Amino acid sequence: MTESKTDDLASSPGSRRAVPLIVTEDAALLDDLLRLCAAVGCRPVVHHAPPDRRAEWDAAPLVIVGDDAAARCRGVPRRPGVLLVGRDQDDADVWRRAVEIGADCVLRLPDAEGWLVDRIADVVEGVGRQALTVGVLGGRGGAGASTLACALAVTAARSGHRTMLVDGDPLGGGLDVLLGAEREEGLRWPDLAASKGRVAGAALEDSLPALSGLRVLSWDRGDLTVVPPEAMRSVLAAARRRGGVVVVDLPRRVDDATVEALAQVDLGLLVVPAELRAIAAAKRVASLAGMVLDDLRTVVRGPYAAGMDDTWVARVLGLPLAGELPDEPRLLASLDDGTAPGADASGPLGRFCTAFWERVLTPEAAS
Repeated sequence: MTESKTDDLASSPGSRRAVPLIVTEDAALLDDLLRLCAAVGCRPVVHHAPPDRRAEWDAAPLVIVGDDAAARCRGVPRRPGVLLVGRDQDDADVWRRAVEIGADCVLRLPDAEGWLVDRIADVVEGVGRQALTVGVLGGRGGAGASTLACALAVTAARSGHRTMLVDGDPLGGGLDVLLGAEREEGLRWPDLAASKGRVAGAALEDSLPALSGLRVLSWDRGDLTVVPPEAMRSVLAAARRRGGVVVVDLPRRVDDATVEALAQVDLGLLVVPAELRAIAAAKRVASLAGMVLDDLRTVVRGPYAAGMDDTWVARVLGLPLAGELPDEPRLLASLDDGTAPGADASGPLGRFCTAFWERVLTPEAAS
């Protein structure tokens, strides 16, 4: 039997998660490859030579062969997903060795580290349909955007969709508070503000507070934390790769982090109370958000000022109408009692969210 080992970071071939197979005896190269795998929460299987069992070679979703092991891999069955990895930038024979083992490509470290991390993460997490991502903005302060964002997430989770709610407004008070989850264990934005590059989607999901069948990324009660645009980009991309639904509560101001969030939103909802000053403010918000977001629609919230209705407000804003959100007199009292927005499926807010997801989560709309 060929010599093989399972590193502290390695998982058995029978592991339930898809993991790459690494073939190398170069300790320094192996350390680098294990570090890249760890960056996406992956525990690879490690061998010094091709495994004796052909099924293990064939079943691995990705095979990473070190330069030192290429000669030992000659004659192995040809298969897709084999990468030849090394450090020597001036190795003239590398392409010959790649052909001999049927490698798809040749990678040189450290230059190709970013690409390799993405490839490993695709294997570990799977490459399926990304989450439908909905951003919610207020046309003015107090418009009810945070309440609608929470209600949309609660409704999606109740309908059986994998759901993540992301609080993109550091000055909003915290969506975990609105959901009654401020004491739930889990990471908040300050823990993720230094994130760069590829963030493991499964690890992110598992690390966040869970409530009402959904995961929530919000803020803590400490001093204001500035989330760099790189962190916003990485975290939202990780959330989207898990599939299902991602709802993002967005601030009215458009800074660099908000631009990164808007760039990953599939559909935006601008919540506008039906009053003249709110409409005037919402027009400016729509103008800024529309510079990044292609699909922005308005949600009009009653009660209405004289002479207004939902279609009139949408026409003045120049936006498609996503729906009318009727006044719900008991909403504030239910929130004070600790009831999450949207928890009452029969109330006006719950009915609006249910109808919204029924429209946008059809296969045709999702594509």
